[in-house]
Parts: sequence; structure tokens; C-alpha cells
Amino acid sequence: MRTATVTRKTKETDIAITVNIDGSGQHQIDTGVGFLDHMLTALAVHGLFDLDVKTVGDLHIDAHHTIEDTALVLGQAFAEAIGDKAGIVRTASSYVPMDEALARVVIDLSGRPYSVFQAEFAVPMIGQFPTSLVEHFFESFAVTSKATLHAAVPYGRDDHHKTEALFKALARALDAATQLDPRRAGVIPSTKGAL
Repeated sequence: MRTATVTRKTKETDIAITVNIDGSGQHQIDTGVGFLDHMLTALAVHGLFDLDVKTVGDLHIDAHHTIEDTALVLGQAFAEAIGDKAGIVRTASSYVPMDEALARVVIDLSGRPYSVFQAEFAVPMIGQFPTSLVEHFFESFAVTSKATLHAAVPYGRDDHHKTEALFKALARALDAATQLDPRRAGVIPSTKGAL
């Protein structure tokens, strides 16, 4: 089983995340930010990842550190669980509609962290989650998972729908990219022989 547990404790947050890439969508998530819990639940369920997330953050200040640091630890946990990437599909994409909104996520588990994000939001907050941090979550996840990650919402009206579609698309693209391809027989999916 491809699993990892990562912890991180700073003066701003105390986080423990366990991920099982080859799971069934089982999840226990508590970040103190309701909408973040909702998005990570969507990631687990739609990616079929077993995910245990416990974050205690300085929410008396705001949600920024909690959201950013959770994304950083989550990305690191995925990177560790994937390991040397031998035999994985590596690249994948997913389009997910949610009512009037459409989201697209394309991912390459290349070892080269890069994030491109194209989405506009109409409101400043979804619950306790600042919409300005949706992009930052994806960027932070890309950095520590060492993935090239392109995410976009070409259209939509409701910011909740747009964001949820993005997380579901991330889940499905990440699930597809981490699958083991039996044709590769444990070979690194790169012309360089390393990722």
C-alpha cells in the first residue's frame, strides 16, 4: 500500500496528515475551517484516497495559515506516498461540472513544481475560506507534491460550485495520474529515467 504520514508543527499550525493512495475514499478530516473540510472530503471521496487530516491552526488570526499549511503537508504526504514514481501513469486531466460551473485540472507528477491557476471569484469568502486562498491552496499543494498543476474554471457563477468542481477535478486527475500502469512494469515514466 502506498501510504504516508506527515506531521508539521510551527507556532502557527499543528498538522498531521495520513494518506493512502490505494484507498477507497475513507476519510476523517478536521481543520477547523468547515469549507476546507468539505473540499478535502471531496478530494478523498472522488479520488478514492483514504485521508486523515487533523489541523489545529491560529484561527483567532484568520484562516490563511491553516489553509496554506494544510495544503503544504497534504502535498508532501502525497509525494512521500507515491515514492519514486516507478510504474505510475504520471500525467492526467479531468473536467468536472457542478451545475453551471465547469472546472479543469491537468497534472503531471514530474518532480517539477509549477502551478497555473485561472479562475475568478465574485465573493471574498465561502464560509471561513477566503476565495483568494483557493489559488494559494493549489499552488502550495503543487510545490510540496512536486507536481506541475494547471487548474482553471472557464465559466461558472457560484463560487462554491466553482471551488468544489476544482477540488473534484483535482481528485480525479490525481487518482488517474497515480495509477500503476502494468505496461510500465515498475519503470520510471520519463525519457530521463528519473523524476
